Amino acid sequence: MADLAPQPIIMAGEPWADYGLIDSGNGRKLERYGPYRFIRPEPQAMWQPRLPEAGWQAHGEFIPGSDEDGGGRWHFTRDVPPEGWPLKWNEVTFTAQCTPFRHLGFFPDMAPVWDWMRGQLAGREDAQTLNLFGYTGVGSLALSACGPVTHVDASKKSVAQARENAALSGMDDKPVRWLIDDAGKFTAREVRRGNRYDGIILDPPKFGRGPKNETWRLEESLPGLIGDCRQLLDADSRFLFLTVYAVRMNALAIAGLLDEAFADLPGRVEYGELAVREDSEAGRLLPTAIFARWSNS
Repeated sequence: MADLAPQPIIMAGEPWADYGLIDSGNGRKLERYGPYRFIRPEPQAMWQPRLPEAGWQAHGEFIPGSDEDGGGRWHFTRDVPPEGWPLKWNEVTFTAQCTPFRHLGFFPDMAPVWDWMRGQLAGREDAQTLNLFGYTGVGSLALSACGPVTHVDASKKSVAQARENAALSGMDDKPVRWLIDDAGKFTAREVRRGNRYDGIILDPPKFGRGPKNETWRLEESLPGLIGDCRQLLDADSRFLFLTVYAVRMNALAIAGLLDEAFADLPGRVEYGELAVREDSEAGRLLPTAIFARWSNS
């Protein structure tokens, strides 16, 4: 029976050559993405910035709209390539780009997750992994070092970008299946087929629609999806990693969901927060998401 960790943990993303959190505070954050600097809203940065206002010069700032659904627009003060520019994490090269959804084509707080998953599969070159809601494929390319990856996302545009990132990395020959599909329907089909995986990562949105207008609502759809994911794993599997953003839910709640689903398997269920450490001497941690994970290694 999987043990439930008694205390939450923090997985903190550290700055690297192509990304850093420069400063944060007053509901905003200042980040560097390669040669460009951007300001984005960050409600959890409730403290005061460490840098003076003059230190917050940026190429662009995302100005949020008045609605609660993430609307808004970018305001640029200097030229930024609209088609994006290349960044690198370890051996993976990908395109960063200012999207209409305030993101820049990847989530830097996932870097410690990519490291952790690869650690769970250390020494493997044949591990079968599944990336649900895979977005632009940085995580899938990171996992491909350990074996075949099935990448699933409902967005045709995101999967196309993932393929482009693979080519940009010189990794388009890696064993990755790029699928445009509804995560819930695909996983249910995999269960019926009797397939199994060594590891699963899923990063579901609060709300979304599949390629055939399927509706995803996190609180309603997540328990069933986790149940199907459990059936794709066995006592020889290594991990399941679940991240949740921007919802009124806590890490202990999603840990309880995994604890129930994995009660018949060995291993450990852990939970906590993802965060990014500021690229400064003080190094404050900015929380970004909650997570729960099952591991068996």
